[in-house]
Amino acid sequence: MEIESTAAALQIAVGRLVRRLRQTHVPGELTLGEASVLSRLDREGAMTPGELASADRVKPQAMGATVQALEQRDLVSRAPDPGDGRRVLMAITAEGRRLLTDRRSLKTQALTEAIGRLTEDERDAIAEAARLLDRLAEEL
Repeated sequence: MEIESTAAALQIAVGRLVRRLRQTHVPGELTLGEASVLSRLDREGAMTPGELASADRVKPQAMGATVQALEQRDLVSRAPDPGDGRRVLMAITAEGRRLLTDRRSLKTQALTEAIGRLTEDERDAIAEAARLLDRLAEEL
């Protein structure tokens, strides 16, 4: 298969997968952008809004809106950077971590059930594809 055909097929397949996962969305749940910020703060610890924007490759203004929405729901907290009082650090709160865990559980459960219906060879291929997709994301 040509690289362009592979890219087109991948875009369609990933788009379908994302749409299906979104169908498990519960009103009041996190947006994809909010979930990304909470996941990053959970994995990497406190970060400035600018660092979050850079990591998610969005404009600082867009990250500001995302952080503000999370802060209004008490999912993140804001504190001065102890090393530089002019900067502010965002950190995930206990409520943010709980919501993130619940969201992961729901989406993971749906994926686990679907993957469980595949053959062992297909499950192995999905595991390898997940690793490659993560690497591909870094290349974009």
